Amino acid sequence: MTRIGRRLRGWTNGMLDLPQDLLHDMPRITLIGNKELHIENHRGIMHFSSEMLKLALSKGSLEISGQGLEIRTILGQEMAVEGTIGEIKYMESEESS
Repeated sequence: MTRIGRRLRGWTNGMLDLPQDLLHDMPRITLIGNKELHIENHRGIMHFSSEMLKLALSKGSLEISGQGLEIRTILGQEMAVEGTIGEIKYMESEESS
């Protein structure tokens, strides 16, 4: 991104007070206990089993491991997962922006 683009993004964030997930194309993850997980702003499913879910993100991937994982809903870039969630890993891609 150009220097002017970064400066414009910073100014826009300061003036409009927008959430970081919107400005930087980041996922929004909401965990309810260890039984329910809501993920917004993902780019698709890379792998799914009852023990692991791997999602593509704009800048990396997200791995959810646990037991009895089930995808309850999937709507565009939003999804809900139920089961016993043991671990969530965010892995950023090697590319720098």
